[in-house]
Amino acid sequence: MSVDIRFLRPSDETEWRALWRAYLEFYESSVSEQVYSTTFARLTDPAVPAQIALVAERDGQLVGLVHAIFHPHNWRIEDVCYLQDLYVVPEARGTGAGRTLIEAVYAAADANGMPSVYWLTQHFNMLARQLYDRVAKLTPFIKYQR
Repeated sequence: MSVDIRFLRPSDETEWRALWRAYLEFYESSVSEQVYSTTFARLTDPAVPAQIALVAERDGQLVGLVHAIFHPHNWRIEDVCYLQDLYVVPEARGTGAGRTLIEAVYAAADANGMPSVYWLTQHFNMLARQLYDRVAKLTPFIKYQR
């Protein structure tokens, strides 16, 4: 099952919302309507190059998304890339869509001179971690948050 990867478009808003909502629900979270609107506007605005969204499309339907943020890093001269959200609909999991989305973020980071891409996941998200272990290196860091 092949998918096409492309940047998010303004015309994708309804499908993007459904995908992001499902992602947030997986993590037992939600955001306000204002956050949906603001995030979508940023992700589709060429004047906001530090935030990008790519989608996986199959047969004219969006089946996955990835959001990434480019930012400075105090230990590097170059910016780095934070892969913030990655979601593939259940029926498209195991087809390579997730891996292809991650590789598209790698390509975007490389095109922008960023040698590092990083992300977080829950330690018990074993299905996703099977993929992550194949495409990246697990680090020993633990996240703290206020």
